[in-house]
Parts: sequence; structure tokens; C-alpha cells
Amino acid sequence: MAGDKTEKATPKKAKEAREKGQVARSQDLQGAVVLMVGIVALGSAGPGVVQRLGDVLRGAIKQTSSPDVVSMHGIGQLMISAGAATLLAVAPIALACMIAGVLASVGMVGFKPSGKALKPDFKRMDPKSGAKNIFGPNALVELAKSLAKVGVVAAIVAVALLPKLPEFGGMVGLSPTDFGTILSADMGSLIKRAAFAYLFIGIADFAWQKHRTAKSMKMDKQEVSDEQKTQNLPPEVRSMIRRRQMEASRKRMMSAIPTADVVVTNPTHFSVALRYDTTRGDAPEVVAKGKGIVALRIRELAREHGVPVVPDPPLARSLYASVELNQLIPEEFFAAVAAVLAFVYRTAARRAAA
Repeated sequence: MAGDKTEKATPKKAKEAREKGQVARSQDLQGAVVLMVGIVALGSAGPGVVQRLGDVLRGAIKQTSSPDVVSMHGIGQLMISAGAATLLAVAPIALACMIAGVLASVGMVGFKPSGKALKPDFKRMDPKSGAKNIFGPNALVELAKSLAKVGVVAAIVAVALLPKLPEFGGMVGLSPTDFGTILSADMGSLIKRAAFAYLFIGIADFAWQKHRTAKSMKMDKQEVSDEQKTQNLPPEVRSMIRRRQMEASRKRMMSAIPTADVVVTNPTHFSVALRYDTTRGDAPEVVAKGKGIVALRIRELAREHGVPVVPDPPLARSLYASVELNQLIPEEFFAAVAAVLAFVYRTAARRAAA
């Protein structure tokens, strides 16, 4: 069937999706890489960090014995110097983690920045889409991932610590230094095992994200055929086809204005026509919108067909920027649009009574 999306996304569609930021990315894999690099960096730079922090602490204690330091100015200078030394001590580890995070992200999606991906997508604010994300299959996958991470960490802790419980009991009486050395070694081994397990979960999650992204971009046979036909045409012909498609879409939009309940305007710039049909949805629908000359034409058609025109600049601008044609308005606009419709209905009732 033509409507079945069974075909792999074409290079053109994949490129467009990438420009919009629709790429496979795993936060778990990125976090696992950062954790692994952090462990290595801490193991390499850890002794130096401990030594530098110890020097800072000893220096602070020594300075506080001086009468000149025991004042607001002296304490302030002491805190600044101690903070600067602490930052320099941990800077190599933080820098290594930051570079690892950037490289992991680039490794997953490649280094091709896109301005479109940075633009806010108001479609994501649609309550129906939000409900699908919360209660849909993806939510079940995320729940399974969370349970798997908790289960793996719990299993690693149990496997690593349970056999050592008798040894911990025999450490009673050891000096704090010896006990700390043994405990730090055990904890280091435990953290490394957990990091490797987290890395495995991240790799599995990245594979799932790639599968999910590829599935979401699949096309039906008709879409592939239409794209191939368009790609094989000269640029002039493609431009003409796009122009005709835009004209046809504008004509359909203009023909829907007489069915609107109200046109919300920013008097000189934007016009948005809304229709509230309870049989088609629980919210008003945007049936036409435009700016400049198109906005003026929408207002003219609305007045010709007796559709109320209500000036509301903030609402008109927000609806124009946030809601596409033939889409229900998001929940954030319910109150403002309800107030406009109530005004329109009250005005119509008064005119009918007169």
C-alpha cells in the first residue's frame, strides 16, 4: 500500500532531518564515555590533586595564625586564593571530561552544526504529543533502561561487596590509613565495573536510538517516487512546481476563511483565522494565517463573509509563530483564545437580540 512507510529514508530526507536536529543520540553513551574518561583522569591526576589540595589546606591553616589574616579583608583574600588553587587542581579532570563529552557527541552525530536545530519547536508543546511521549512505547523503553541501569548497578555492588563482608569484619582495629587504602581500592574496582556496565548500556541505547530514528524517517513508496521524479527535473521546473504548490496551498487556505469563527490580528502585520469545530477536536484549529499582504487579504475575505476580526497583537503573533495550518492550538493558548471566542459569541448574541 502507498500509505505504508516501508522504505528507507532517501539521502535528501535524511539531510533535511539532520538539519532539523533529528539525529540518533544517546545520553547514556555520552555519560558513560565521560565517566570512563573521568575515572582515568582521576586515576592519573588524583595524587597530584590530593597533594595540591593538601598544600592549600596546610597553607590556609598556617595563614590563619597570622593576625593580619584574621580580618574580613584577609579572610576574603584567603578564600580567593584557596578557591583559585582548588580550581587549578581539578581543572585537568574537568577539562578531560568536557572534551570527552564533546567528542562522544561528535562521534554519534558528526560535526555538522545546524542553525535550524537551535530554533524553538513549538510543535513539541502540543499536549497530545506530550501525552504520547509519556504513555507511548518510547516511555516503556526509557523505563526499561532505567530499571536495567539500577539492576546492573545493584548486581555489581552485590557481587563485589558480599564476598568481602567477612573481610570488612576482620578490619576492626586497623589504622584509619590502612582501612582507607583498602576501602579506596575496593571502591575503585567497584566503580570501574559499574562504568563498564554503563558503557554497555549506552552502546545498546545508541543502537536503539539509531533504529528508532531510522524508523521515524521511513517513507512510503509514493513519497520515494515523487521525490525521485522531482530530483530528476531541471531546477527551473522544480522551482515552478514549488511555486504552483504554494499557490494551490494558499488558495485552499483562503477558501477556508469563510468557515472560520474569528480572525485574530495584529492590525498591520499578522492575521490568524481560527475555527472551533467540536466534532473534529477539543480545541480551535488554525485554518489560515499570514503576514503582510497575505494578512491583509485574510482580513478582507473575513469581512466579506461576515467573519469577526478581533485585534489582539500578542495572541496573533504567538499563534502565527507557534501553530501550523490545520493544527489545533496548544494548551498554552486555550485561555486567550477562549476569551476572544467568548467576546465574539457575546457580540453576535447582542446583535441578534437587537
